[in-house]
Amino acid sequence: MVRMVTSDRIKMLFDEGSFIEVQAGVESRLLLSKDYNNNGDGVVTGFGEINGRRVFVYCQDFNVYGGSLGEMHGAKIYNIMDLALKSKAPIIGLIDSGGARIQEGVLALHSYGKIFNKNVECSGLIPQISVILGACAGGAVYSPALTDFVFMVDETSQMFITGPKVSQAVSGECIDRESLGGSVLHSTQSGVCHVTAETEQQVFIKVRELISFLPQNSYQKPPKGKVISTLETSETIASSLPGEIHKTYDIKAIIMSLVDDNSFYEIQKAFAKNVVIGFARIEGHVVAIVANQPKIKAGAIDIDAADKIARFVRFCDCFNVPIVTLVDVPGFIPGLQQETLGIIRHGAKILYAYAEATVTKITIIIRKAYGGAYVALNSKSLGADYVMSWPNSEVAVMGVKGLQALKSQKSQSLQCSNVETNSAAAYGMVDEVIEPKQTRQRVYDILLMLENKTEPLKGKKHGNIPL
Repeated sequence: MVRMVTSDRIKMLFDEGSFIEVQAGVESRLLLSKDYNNNGDGVVTGFGEINGRRVFVYCQDFNVYGGSLGEMHGAKIYNIMDLALKSKAPIIGLIDSGGARIQEGVLALHSYGKIFNKNVECSGLIPQISVILGACAGGAVYSPALTDFVFMVDETSQMFITGPKVSQAVSGECIDRESLGGSVLHSTQSGVCHVTAETEQQVFIKVRELISFLPQNSYQKPPKGKVISTLETSETIASSLPGEIHKTYDIKAIIMSLVDDNSFYEIQKAFAKNVVIGFARIEGHVVAIVANQPKIKAGAIDIDAADKIARFVRFCDCFNVPIVTLVDVPGFIPGLQQETLGIIRHGAKILYAYAEATVTKITIIIRKAYGGAYVALNSKSLGADYVMSWPNSEVAVMGVKGLQALKSQKSQSLQCSNVETNSAAAYGMVDEVIEPKQTRQRVYDILLMLENKTEPLKGKKHGNIPL
């Protein structure tokens, strides 16, 4: 793949002519070699505009000593992060580095530590985005991991704690860079990567699009987009749902009918595909979508899905993005493997994230909501502001098949009382039973009704999420 130079990357990211460089004259205090190009110490920092909104950036230059991070290189990065924090604007890191500069020893490590500390200071206050455009190895991987979203380019980006040579020396495992830490591994298995692109040009388009959904900081609301009404498609929303309750379907068809045309921006598309998350707009208002995907594992929740949902919900709560949860869940995935790996601990993250969130929270029960998974996915008891259900949907401790396994002789008599949504509505756990075609309009109504929602912060330092 063709790698772009630093100046071209910055041009692709920012609006034309808007970029202003900061600390261009900084140099390393060490003379590394006669041929060493010390210009800017291997990183360009500055700010500009993306679609007219201020954004800060640091861009590592692989052509200057391999983009390695030394004392002053690191100082430039945490300086620009500090300026972004003071300006209350997003920070984007364009990462292409050979790692810590060995010649600067502990000074390089100290700079990494200060960057990590600044990542944590910025967390929840301004959006942080990392774009991996080459190598990102060793301790350097932890800065992107501390940010909100990580982008990678296919066959160009790699992230790993130790490279192939060290891995082979320690474990005897022979593996290439791409297999060890490429975009496929991190977008499908590890979950480290949130968005991938085939080329650098495409990755910058996707970064700019993501920025369009986000507020500048935690004190603002997301920007309103153009009103692109799809109310007429709401008439067809029910056609996406099969008549039989155990028949599979694609939840994305329902999402597309619910949101403005072409506005759904999916996050972690290839990871934990049994749930779907992303940003969208409804009548121009930015919302977050969390949904079970019945076509993958019946939409049941496993460890990866739990982590995916919980982190996304917490991000949205940080940055005032209303959350719309589409529920069609048979439960948490059972079995020895999931229990051994900690489904209890990971599943509790969803409960914690929704209960902690103070943004507008809307839930739509599409077809079924069983057991602890029903409770976890933004139920009324966890603090949902408004819960809707479609006719014939089921809210229950478990489905009829589960009852048959436990109490086969009583399952038929228990069926009606166990699964009727009317019971949940009667007890106030469902605010309204609506027709599918009403969904988009009703969600919009609730968004407007809760537009000025505020909740006082809890009087404590912070809780202890079950990590």
